[in-house]
Amino acid sequence: MTALDPALVLDEGSRARLVDRFGAGVGPWCDALPDLVADLSVHWGLRLRSSVAGGTGRTFLGEDTSGAFVVLKVTPEREIAETEAAALRVWTGCSRVVNLLDTAPAEGALLLEGLCPATPLAERRADFPVPEIAELLGQLATTPVPASGFITLRERLGFIFDLFSRRAEGAGLSPAAVARSRTLAMELAADGPVRLLHGDLHPDNVLDAGPVRGAVAIDPRPCLGDPAVDAADWAVLPLLHGGSLDAGVSRLASAIPELDVERLTAWCRSFAVLLAIAQRRRNARASQVERILELVP
Repeated sequence: MTALDPALVLDEGSRARLVDRFGAGVGPWCDALPDLVADLSVHWGLRLRSSVAGGTGRTFLGEDTSGAFVVLKVTPEREIAETEAAALRVWTGCSRVVNLLDTAPAEGALLLEGLCPATPLAERRADFPVPEIAELLGQLATTPVPASGFITLRERLGFIFDLFSRRAEGAGLSPAAVARSRTLAMELAADGPVRLLHGDLHPDNVLDAGPVRGAVAIDPRPCLGDPAVDAADWAVLPLLHGGSLDAGVSRLASAIPELDVERLTAWCRSFAVLLAIAQRRRNARASQVERILELVP
């Protein structure tokens, strides 16, 4: 294998993102990453050509020994890789979910099919392919619910709100608003239908895989709970581009007749403060953030 440039394996900006997510203790893993990637490349016969930053690890693009386009993902938290692999196995056969090729659990590594052109739907702004997203949500919602192996939605929400509570002050937002939103989210999670959720189904985690394959989901953070949660980021998308939440919810409901509009709207309100924090951290326009904050309970 041709060695990758150390900066390509992990640049300073990507390292900072991992420290923000995992804390300073992730430093030794970052230092050892070049050797880990080299070992995995030999193990799977990979020729890696480029890398992509991620919030919970590092992603590399290349080819296997047959010349097929593949993706190598590595994370310092083994459980993240294990639960992602478990969910992808449950969704085997779902055309709108990326295919898992192999795993190296001890190394926190996954080998996935490569998608092309792999353009995140976030780049389309609010103009996403509604029928394809509806089909994706339908495939996820109709998969048999696993008996074990996944955390509950309430557990995932606890982690997410804890993380964003730490980020709220730096984003100039009130911890009280985060607390109110958390209360609403936990109330919603206490009842409703239960399915295996993607858990992080926003437009950066759904890729355009070309005219034949279309929209394909990647990077699940799976948990068991209300499938309306997976629709929330798509419902609020128009709000980020001059539209309204009502328009986003109606657009999805027209394509998914069984969608619980009332619960979806409530989920969007409970997540609004998280979206506002994320937008502030991305230096979004103040007017855009204020419109999102109007939804906060």
